[in-house]
Amino acid sequence: MESKPESQEQSSGLALTSTIESTQDPSLLELETLVDHSQHPPTTKLLFDIRDDQCPIIYSCKYDIKFFGLQKLHPFDVTKWGRTHQILLDTEVIKPGQSVEPKPAEKSDLLRIHTDKYLDSLKSGINVAAISEVPPLACIPRCWRNSKLLKPLRYQVGGSILGTKLALERNWAINLGGGFHHCSAESGGGFCFYADISLCIKFAFDNPAIKRIMVVDLDAHQGNGHERDWGNDKRVFILDAFNDSIYPHDFRAQKSIRCPVLLQSFTSDRRYLELIESQLKASLENFPPHFLIYNAGTDIMENDPLGCLSITGDGIVERDLLVFSQCSRRQIPILMLTSGGYQRETAAVIARSIQNLVKNSVIKI
Repeated sequence: MESKPESQEQSSGLALTSTIESTQDPSLLELETLVDHSQHPPTTKLLFDIRDDQCPIIYSCKYDIKFFGLQKLHPFDVTKWGRTHQILLDTEVIKPGQSVEPKPAEKSDLLRIHTDKYLDSLKSGINVAAISEVPPLACIPRCWRNSKLLKPLRYQVGGSILGTKLALERNWAINLGGGFHHCSAESGGGFCFYADISLCIKFAFDNPAIKRIMVVDLDAHQGNGHERDWGNDKRVFILDAFNDSIYPHDFRAQKSIRCPVLLQSFTSDRRYLELIESQLKASLENFPPHFLIYNAGTDIMENDPLGCLSITGDGIVERDLLVFSQCSRRQIPILMLTSGGYQRETAAVIARSIQNLVKNSVIKI
């Protein structure tokens, strides 16, 4: 795989500060005045209050995908969510019953972003097989595809949307699933069937106090789904750090990233963390958001077969602490989604990272 020379990598990251747009952009102020807050958002079962003794870590045992072994045909680890939760219990980061179980997103919820045409396309086995990149799914009865694959993902979408509410109430929330950043309103791809990040933005804007949202996408792949949906909306600022030599090569969506950080293959901890810290600080200074969605993919980890980067587990833990600390200092509510990660070791890294956030007092459980 061809890589960029080091000098080009540096300029693609550190020189980006000057391209970051200010919150005083007249078009942003004009757009804000056009937002109609008089209309009540549609009712939903996804948003509910939690007990005082619960913490905003969101998980359901219905997240994991078990599909007669067919899930093994894709490199994505579709049991990492349950194993992450179990490690948090085993290490006593959380107690039984302390996490929050979401409800699955219903069609009325999904239609706040998705088109009827797109949702109807998921009834086709060929389309589901293409999005999942598992060809045998085309031959599986539709009822099984729905119950074994799509419904678990709708639970995760419900978790992301609930996480938006909880983050705004408690300053932070972590959905142990979600982060389907390749899915947009009208198309899916890369094992992403529902556009939960776009939906989180939509639901967050239902709150009249939320006028600016930042998406910090640190998955190894470009988040082309939410970029297609929201990249041209001046109320939304996207920082996306990704390996530009791998999927999805969506150059149209790439044009809408306000702060692109292009990484070369096999970038390691020091260089990576320097870039993330400098670009995140500059972005937050120039566009102080009312809410931040953090897509915390672990496919940046060394030896990941698809991410092609060389970040250690310790580097991921440090990255997550960096993002949460910046939000904590500025009192910005943050929602973390776990997104991609294609090694069995990623569950332990995610759990260790959450434990580290508690240890450093940036979140309280």
